[in-house]
Amino acid sequence: MASQSTINELIAGSVGGAAQVLVGQPLDTIKTRAQIAPKGMFKGPMDILVQTLRKEGFLALYKGMASPLLGISGVNSLLFASYGISRRLISPFPQLSLKETALAGSMAGAANAILASPVEMFKVRMQGQYGAATDKRLREVVRDMWKQWGFRQGIMRGYWITVIREIPAYAGFYTAFEFTKREFAKTYGPQLPVWALLASGSTGGIAYWLACYPLDVVKSRIQLRPIPPTGTPVQYIVNELKAIVAESGPSGLLRGLSPSLLRSIPSAAATFAAFEITREHLLKLTGV
Repeated sequence: MASQSTINELIAGSVGGAAQVLVGQPLDTIKTRAQIAPKGMFKGPMDILVQTLRKEGFLALYKGMASPLLGISGVNSLLFASYGISRRLISPFPQLSLKETALAGSMAGAANAILASPVEMFKVRMQGQYGAATDKRLREVVRDMWKQWGFRQGIMRGYWITVIREIPAYAGFYTAFEFTKREFAKTYGPQLPVWALLASGSTGGIAYWLACYPLDVVKSRIQLRPIPPTGTPVQYIVNELKAIVAESGPSGLLRGLSPSLLRSIPSAAATFAAFEITREHLLKLTGV
């Protein structure tokens, strides 16, 4: 039964992941460009939107979507399955405390980084192209990273900062989701209406970014750089934090936060709603 439950979580996670990408990609592109663009290139998120639409067209907002669309199903499948396994490891009882939920979320986030890191690295490198004739297709970016830097320094560039980001991010993500869902359950019972699932997912998405955002800025910059970082993970992460503060002040660590929070509402809502609805349907089919 445990294995069938894990399979159900993998399938539901794939559906949730696809929903997340389709709904959230335009604002994700704005967020990433706010993080990685050279200083002075844009005046703010709205300027990024206007310039992107004017110079590159509407489809540029979906630039880099192929990588997460191909990979996010696997990423979310691993995430939700890892979360389910972590919950069962922490407690044999289905209802975890919020502290236990946070621990399970952090464990799932750490496991999730193995797939999230390369998927996001390729997405960031695609979004960091601004419509020049020399822009590369995804397959060319993958080929060049592999050819020039290999697996560890190329494909997996930014892995450790992704791990460090995912641990607090998913602790916040799942804790906020479960807290909101339980509050709604007090009024509406265990079978929540879809709008309540959407609201709970949105709360989780907001908590995700508030828990980790400066680390996400660091991750994007490390993954976009033309050469791999040097030194230990702690050293190059600290160096990148210092560089951001030196360039833009402490506010540089929050660059792009507003589109991230706006994006988190529809994308997290779509993710959780698609996951929960798919899982409930599979429960009826399989009995677990």
